[in-house]
Amino acid sequence: MRFPNLSRLVLLLALVLAAALARAGNDYPLVLVHGFMGWGRDEVLGFKYWGGFGDLQETLNRASHRAYTGVVGPFASNWDRACELYAYLKGGVVDYGQAHAAAHGHARHGRTFSGLYPEWGTVDDQGRVRKIHLIGHSQGGQTVRVLTALLEQGAPAEIAATPAADRSPLFAGGHAWIHSVTTLATPHDGISFAVGIDHLLPFVRTSLFGFAALAGIQPDELPYDFKLDQWGLRRAPDEALADYFQRVEHSPIWRSRDISAWDLNPDGARELNRQFPAQPGVYYFSWGASATTPVWPFDHQIPLPTMLPQLWASALFIGAYTHDEPGHVVIDASWWENDGLVNTRSMAGPTLDSPDRIVSGDGPPQRGAWNHRGTLAGWDHMDLVGIGTLREVDNWYLRLARSLADLPP
Repeated sequence: MRFPNLSRLVLLLALVLAAALARAGNDYPLVLVHGFMGWGRDEVLGFKYWGGFGDLQETLNRASHRAYTGVVGPFASNWDRACELYAYLKGGVVDYGQAHAAAHGHARHGRTFSGLYPEWGTVDDQGRVRKIHLIGHSQGGQTVRVLTALLEQGAPAEIAATPAADRSPLFAGGHAWIHSVTTLATPHDGISFAVGIDHLLPFVRTSLFGFAALAGIQPDELPYDFKLDQWGLRRAPDEALADYFQRVEHSPIWRSRDISAWDLNPDGARELNRQFPAQPGVYYFSWGASATTPVWPFDHQIPLPTMLPQLWASALFIGAYTHDEPGHVVIDASWWENDGLVNTRSMAGPTLDSPDRIVSGDGPPQRGAWNHRGTLAGWDHMDLVGIGTLREVDNWYLRLARSLADLPP
């Protein structure tokens, strides 16, 4: 008996198998990482950073997209936040690194966590590494970039300073545990609003009290934790928020380069871009937002009427601010468009002294490059996390989750 079509049959089966594998995608969980001033699920009396009066984490879980919410220091540097996120997910004591802590003058160890996903990075019964998708909003996008790079590159200074038995596995390198990084309105090149600390801290005070109002509670009743234990700035159980903030505000930490204010400054962001490039095997996605419009005669940007009122003052400042001083990043008119807090030009991906490539459009995603999926016109900074908005944010996140689940494993 002859089988003249056997080779064709084999080819057809191979094509069907390849198509099935492509459709299979992956089942890695999603980890949501908040930005500057963010908070955890059990803070702010149930008012969620991810969803406000809604709950984006549970929206994703109900749709069978396993989702977790990471919690890190709202004002900490991205290095410190990355160390905190690692411990928060894996479990254990936060290790900021012996060399890092000594260089910046704070405690080496932080809080202890039981671990949201202790299995992360282990191998399943099919020999596959249990990876995760990281989704960072605002500064959270910088944080997940740093975590991804630390996992894969390691930290040579920490390896040199500390014996392996006494060192966090985070600093060892060689851990390809991140499948994708998605950043939402992230200041990859910093924000012009952080060029001077003089207006950043008053903004923090106003915003905290504003979010308390949104949550329907008195500011002093806001159970908000700055999570600056490494600096000796833990909130006392009976300490009023205003008193706590004043103590933090007058602390010397704001003169450090190991604090959010420096990483959000374009000069600090440029330094971050040099140190933590995109990793070749990871998918990187970015989404921008814009909620301002130019006005005659100078094309300064002003807020759209739909912008959250708490962001109007910062939007107006960003929409007209310029800065040109030798040795510093030049802030010109290209920085004016913004979402109320972050300059839109900063959101596509790292450009200041960064080796990373940025690919715009909806084409097939590339590993190791920034796949910029566009700018959400009319969306302000908090629209992207469902706070103070009437937008269909739940459906937007469900589409995002499906697209990440469709990525080849």
